[in-house]
Amino acid sequence: MGNIIAWLVLGLIAGALAKFFYPGHQGGGILSTIILGILGAVLGGYLGQVLLGSGSAAAASVGALSIGSVLFAVLGAMLLIFIWGLLTRRAV
Repeated sequence: MGNIIAWLVLGLIAGALAKFFYPGHQGGGILSTIILGILGAVLGGYLGQVLLGSGSAAAASVGALSIGSVLFAVLGAMLLIFIWGLLTRRAV
């Protein structure tokens, strides 16, 4: 139960920070922000661990709450916002 709460808190923090720092309007409510943050934590943690071998990145991928894990989660969430923007861009 504590692990689920940690994932939700990490997701909310990371998703909110990613939406704050990423330019433009992303929309969505609190649920989409949490989901974005959780997926960002998994993506950021995985990429950080593979590319950098960082322990903080590994912590993000398992939902631990630390400065490093939040940083990797925010970076992962920002990457997801960018990819989502590319996928949903309308051709003019």
